[in-house]
Amino acid sequence: MASLLRTRLSQFSLFFTIFFFFISCSSSTFASSSDEEANLKLLQSQCLAVPSSAFISSLKSTIDVLRGTMSVVSQFTKVFNDFRLSNAISDCLELLDFAADDLSWSLSAIQNPKGKDNGTGDLGSDLKTWLSSTFTNQDTCIEGFVGTNGIVKTVVAESLSQVASLVHSLLTMVHDPAPKGKSNGGGGGVKHVGSGDFPSWVGKHSRKLLQASSVSPDVTVAADGTGNYTTVMDAVQAAPDYSQNHYVIYIKQGIYRENVEIKKKKWNLMMVGDGMGATVITGNRSYIDGWTTYASATFAVKGKGFIARDMTFENTAGPEKHQAVALRSDSDLSVYYRCSMRGYQDTLYPHTNRQFYRECRISGTVDFIFGDATVVFQNCQILVKKGLPNQKNTITAQGRKDPAQPTGFSIQFSNISADSDLLASVNSTLSYLGRPWKQYSRTIIMKSYISDAIRPEGWLEWNGDFALDTLYYGEYMNYGPSAGLGSRVQWPGFHLLNNSAQAANFTVTEFIAGNLWLPSTGVKYSAGLAV
Repeated sequence: MASLLRTRLSQFSLFFTIFFFFISCSSSTFASSSDEEANLKLLQSQCLAVPSSAFISSLKSTIDVLRGTMSVVSQFTKVFNDFRLSNAISDCLELLDFAADDLSWSLSAIQNPKGKDNGTGDLGSDLKTWLSSTFTNQDTCIEGFVGTNGIVKTVVAESLSQVASLVHSLLTMVHDPAPKGKSNGGGGGVKHVGSGDFPSWVGKHSRKLLQASSVSPDVTVAADGTGNYTTVMDAVQAAPDYSQNHYVIYIKQGIYRENVEIKKKKWNLMMVGDGMGATVITGNRSYIDGWTTYASATFAVKGKGFIARDMTFENTAGPEKHQAVALRSDSDLSVYYRCSMRGYQDTLYPHTNRQFYRECRISGTVDFIFGDATVVFQNCQILVKKGLPNQKNTITAQGRKDPAQPTGFSIQFSNISADSDLLASVNSTLSYLGRPWKQYSRTIIMKSYISDAIRPEGWLEWNGDFALDTLYYGEYMNYGPSAGLGSRVQWPGFHLLNNSAQAANFTVTEFIAGNLWLPSTGVKYSAGLAV
C-alpha cells in the first residue's frame, strides 16, 4: 500500500510540474514556489519571444525617447493663440504622459510579475494591453492636429515616428496570451470566485462590497443640494488617489450639465445612478466648435478599475456638429452596466485598454462606437439614429492600426436596430455594421439580432479598397432580417465564422481575460458563447 501511495504521489507531482510549465504566463502560477529567481525567468520566457534583458532594455529606451518627445511638444504650449491648436497640444501631452505610464507599468510588471499594482495577473495579456495603449495614445496625439498649424503637426509627427516604431517592436516581443480555457460552453450568470482570483490591486473591502446585493455609497451627489456635492466633478476631485478599494459615488436622479474627467490617479471609482434616463450627465462639445474629438467627451475616464451603473452619458451637439463624444474610456478593466450613451457622430469612444459593457443602450449615427480598446459588448441595445440628409450611418469604426495589437470590438447577444427617430425612414437611410477606420480594424458580431435597419451587404468601405484585405470583420450565428449572409461584402478581410472554436477567441474569457477580473465587479457576464 505504501509503495502504491508513493507511486501515485510521484505521478501526481509529475502531472502538476508539467501543468504549471504549460499554463499561460500568469504570475499566480508561481505563488507557492521557493525558487523565485528560476520561476521569474520561466515566467518571462513564457511571455516573451526575446530574452527578458533585451525586452527591458528596449522598454527603457522607448521610455527615454517618449519623454524626449514630450519635451518637444511642451515647447509649443501657449505659443499659438489658436483654440483648436492649444487643445491639440494639451491633449497630446496628456496622451503621451499616459503612454509613459503604460510603459512604466509594463516595465514594473516584467521585473516584478507579482507586484501589487499589476493588472489581471496574466502577464502576457497585461503587457499586450498596455503596449497597445501606448501605440494608440501616440497615434491619437498626431490625429488631434488635423486642421491645425501644419508646422506643429509635422514636428510632432516626426518626433513620434520613432516612438511608434519602438512600440511596434515591443509588441512583437510579447507572445500572444495562451488560451484561458474552454469558453464555448456555458458560463452565464454572475461569477463568484475565491479571493485569490481577484486582481492584486482590488482590496479586500472592495471584494466584499462589490459582491453584495446592494452598494453603500461613500458620498452622494445631488443637484438639489441634498447630498455631499452638487456636481459630479466635485465628488471626483475629492475621491482618493490610487485607491485599492472601490470608492462609491451615488449620483441621484437629475440632469448634470458638466464635463467630467476622471484622471489617471483615480483608481477604482464606482458611480451608481438611479437608472438610464434618470441620472444624466450631459454636454455639447464638438469638433466643429473647436474641440478635438478626444477632448469633446462629456464624460472621460482614465483611472483603472472604473465601474458605472444605471446612468446616462450624453452629448447634445447634434449631427451637424460632426464628432461629439458622449463617453470616452481609457480605464483598464472597466465596466459599464445598464448605462446609456446618447449622441450622434462618435457617441462612444472606447479609446484604449480592456473594457466590458453589459445591458447598455448605445445610440448614434456615424461611427458611433469607435476607438482602439479591447471590448466585449453583451446584451446591449445598439440603435441607429436619424442623421443628416443623405448621410450614411455606420455603427462601428474600430481603430486597430498594428497587427500585433490585441484590440477589437466583440458584440455578443445584442440587438442592432433603428432608434425611434429612424423607424419612418429606415428604407431610405443607408446604415451599416461598420467601416475600417484603421488598417487592421477588427469587429466581430456574434449571436445578435440584426434588424432591417442594416443594409444586406452589412459593411461599408472607408475609402476605396483601403484595408479591405487587412481588416478582420466576422459574424457568427446572428439572426434577424438583415443577418443573412448571401449579400454580404466579399472582402478578403470579411469572415463567416463557421465553428465555435473560431468564435470562442472573441468571448469574455479569451478576448479580455474576463474571468481574471470581472468576478471582482459583481457584474453579470457570460464567459463563453452561451447566454
